[in-house]
Amino acid sequence: MYKKYCLLLIQYYYANILNMYYNYNMLEKIKTKAKELKSNVLALHLASRHPDTPIFAKILTAVIVAYALSPIDLIPDFIPILGLLDDILLLPLGIYIAIRMIPDDVLQQCKERAVQMEDKPKSYIAAVVIVIVWLGIISLILLKIFDIL
Repeated sequence: MYKKYCLLLIQYYYANILNMYYNYNMLEKIKTKAKELKSNVLALHLASRHPDTPIFAKILTAVIVAYALSPIDLIPDFIPILGLLDDILLLPLGIYIAIRMIPDDVLQQCKERAVQMEDKPKSYIAAVVIVIVWLGIISLILLKIFDIL
């Protein structure tokens, strides 16, 4: 009886360890893919200024790059779950869509130029816009709280 109990306990812990390993492996794959997409931001920045990029792709790419390079997030990271949503889901999705909209030859040229460039530019204009959005939201909340509107 004791051996059977020990065997079941070992099987249970082994199954949990395997489950954690596969979940961890999947999370690592997602993180790696997100980092890979984020590394394309500089190439997208260059592609948004390339003359052969379509105008709609330029606009979308400029918005995505400005947000990606902004030192301030639209949804702060300290907000549980939602704070990481833009970094894990929305930003990689936007980068993926922008990459699909840019012609392959333009994207390849921009990736080659991006490898040669060392540091990424910072988008302080996007940071100012995000701060203004947050100040607007906070002021609307305060106005509603104090029943001024």
